[in-house]
Amino acid sequence: MAFGSIEGISAGAQFENRQALYDAGVHRTLQAGIVGRQNVGAESVVLSGGYVDDEDFEDVIVYTGDGGQDDKNQQVADQVFEGKNRALLRNHLEEIPVRVVRGASHRSKYSPNAGYRYDGLFRVERCWRERRPHGYLVCRYRLIEIIDEDTGLPQSNEGQHSNEGPAPRTHGRYNRIVRDRDLASRVKDWHGYHCQVCGIRLEVEGGFYAEAAHIRPLGRPHDGPDVAANLLCLCPNHHVAFDNGALFVADDFRLEGWDGNLKSVPRHDIAIEHFRYHRSIWGRG
Repeated sequence: MAFGSIEGISAGAQFENRQALYDAGVHRTLQAGIVGRQNVGAESVVLSGGYVDDEDFEDVIVYTGDGGQDDKNQQVADQVFEGKNRALLRNHLEEIPVRVVRGASHRSKYSPNAGYRYDGLFRVERCWRERRPHGYLVCRYRLIEIIDEDTGLPQSNEGQHSNEGPAPRTHGRYNRIVRDRDLASRVKDWHGYHCQVCGIRLEVEGGFYAEAAHIRPLGRPHDGPDVAANLLCLCPNHHVAFDNGALFVADDFRLEGWDGNLKSVPRHDIAIEHFRYHRSIWGRG
């Protein structure tokens, strides 16, 4: 696998066709939209208009997984997190950047007029599995552009290094949604930093530690509100489980994926509709 940037190729580089992309090592397949191995990760993706569920906001892309289509590019079956879809999921879990290429056939104002364009490295911030208007479940990935802090341009160079000596540093940033840190602290205080799932309170040097988890995710395409009614106080383990489809909360606060009910306190009112939304993006009703 060839993760990260390709030496000598910068973001914005144009390619005439898929063969040129392949020859340059930017996207090493002539047909599939994802290049990757399911237990290792994905090195690159192409937006080429093959999936109607793709959404392009320039610096944020909601990318659709592979599979479930007939020979007319119509969705006829559910997608699952296997094969190339699991590969891109690994990028999220292991924080591996993915190369993004846009093609002229991709229906977006950010696509090139002809051929293909390499648009730099993106972070796979979130993954989920959602039932779309066509009736089938598809794997979806929120990709966020990584920007080079020195140039203000899409990052396309991670640098190469050997296994000897300290790991090199790169200077990059990506757009983060501004969260209300005071609100998150209040929610954690209300629960005494105890996880609302398992009840554990982690004590570290300097005090207690817990994480404020949004039930309906922030940012496009979810656009969840940054309010207490959309927040949970969770330990790191259950935060990861909740965000990645291994833990759900029913309308009656019964836990799915863990025994018992979600722990609550009187001052923290949680909106049931956010739990419903969270279940819906994983195809759970």
